Amino acid sequence: MTMNSMAELMSANLTPDSMKGSLKFDCGKAGVIFLADGAVSMTDGEADCTVTISEKNLEKLLSGDLNPLYALAVGKAKLAGDARIAMGLTKLLG
Repeated sequence: MTMNSMAELMSANLTPDSMKGSLKFDCGKAGVIFLADGAVSMTDGEADCTVTISEKNLEKLLSGDLNPLYALAVGKAKLAGDARIAMGLTKLLG
């Protein structure tokens, strides 16, 4: 799965009311996926919450093969900023 297809998958589940604030998935050299105001982009910017994760682990997260809490607990993902925004991830991830 490419970063573009992962962004499209997130976009299908995102509405303006589905989350408050902005959230960024930072996959390093692979790029970013930025969610804010009911829209998804691949343009980097300041976010209220940033999830640093590898592209491979983001794909696993989106496919349901990686539990978000487990990913944080074992260091497969790192969270910075307002953790309350990340709490709503499960409904966005499909």
